[in-house]
Amino acid sequence: MKLKSRMIFLTLTMIFAPASLAFAGDAAINSGDTAWMIVSTALVMMMTPAGLALFYGGMSRYKNLLNTVAMTFMAYCIASVLWVFIGYTLAFGPDVGGFIGSLEHIGMHGITVKSVTGTIPTYVFALFQMTFAGITVALILGSIVDRMKFSAWLLFTALWVVIIYCPIAHWVWGGGWLAKIGALDFAGGNVVHINAGVAGLVLSLMLGKRIGYGKETMFPSSIALTGLGAALLWFGWFGFNAGSQLAADGLAGSAFLTTNTSAAMGGIAWMFTEWYVTKKPTLLGIASGVVAGLVSITPASGFVDLQGALIIGLVAGVLGFNSVSKLKHKLGYDDSLDAFGVHGLCGVWGALATGIFADPSVNPNGTGLLYGNPKQLGIQVISILATAGFTAIGTWAVVCITRMVVGGLRVERDDEIAGLDNSQHGERAFEILIS
Repeated sequence: MKLKSRMIFLTLTMIFAPASLAFAGDAAINSGDTAWMIVSTALVMMMTPAGLALFYGGMSRYKNLLNTVAMTFMAYCIASVLWVFIGYTLAFGPDVGGFIGSLEHIGMHGITVKSVTGTIPTYVFALFQMTFAGITVALILGSIVDRMKFSAWLLFTALWVVIIYCPIAHWVWGGGWLAKIGALDFAGGNVVHINAGVAGLVLSLMLGKRIGYGKETMFPSSIALTGLGAALLWFGWFGFNAGSQLAADGLAGSAFLTTNTSAAMGGIAWMFTEWYVTKKPTLLGIASGVVAGLVSITPASGFVDLQGALIIGLVAGVLGFNSVSKLKHKLGYDDSLDAFGVHGLCGVWGALATGIFADPSVNPNGTGLLYGNPKQLGIQVISILATAGFTAIGTWAVVCITRMVVGGLRVERDDEIAGLDNSQHGERAFEILIS
């Protein structure tokens, strides 16, 4: 009887062993997680040449709309090529001194269709991270529309992605020194928003103010386009934040919920603040408030609960309105589309809020001030100062190099007055009819 039982067991083992072994071999890649990350990557990609292009394009003047869209497109194109050649390895290659990744994966060397990061193919992870590089450098554009040479923008974009974005991405997400001290940045408060906002401020100061700034009204070309762009950004941001969990699980769902809640609260807070101050609620204000709420929740989305998201969005709406309507006019800098006011300052608020509201019951990897860990707030301050300082100095250096190579950053006076659509591209967005 025992012999018969053993024969049956051996027979079943021979039949099912190959299938079991094959399943075990594929266990590292989770098809559900992979599918979600492919969708998230597509969502984030849409944010730059669609959402941000419309958002910024609608706010620019009619004579510069196409130039704004073209510069957004090219930021994404340049970042895409540089990322697979050198960006990925600098950001996510083996750590070198806590500052940068090694060149081990230059040109995606050593990565194949069988390479795995977490539970998803490394190719998918690399592409997802590439979309972040693309939108980060494109966000800088909001500070300098209407006055920068197209050729200068192309070189600046290439240099900035490699010299500024990649090191900071490595510090936070690639195993660098900020990750080692415990800085919390779930989806890009430091890496994306503070980084882009400070860079935009530096670039705008070095370029100088637009002709007529503060003396003439500079009407947006189409607030309707800006509203549509904000809606696309909101939609894509779900991939941005929930996708940063790199898995289709409960924490991704929580990040999805907090992202939407903060965005909605930001839109409401900005609208009522503007309504109280100016007596009129504007679509531009509502759209800007939504983006402010999205920016602020980005570093916190995977660490805070619903109540934290509501507070973060509320403060973001009020802070964003005041930075745009009061601060830049008081200080006198020309941040054309308020990239620093919305992304830089609201990014700082989001990073601080993460250190305050991070709830270990949401994510055990983060505990904030309100949950008994005041040290986390201090770490967040260090991460903010380090990011802002490195970005400011590095962007200044990149601008100086660009100026030497291109022979000047700014378009000629007559070209600026006529508009960059025509002078830089020989096109125009609108037909002007004179009756």
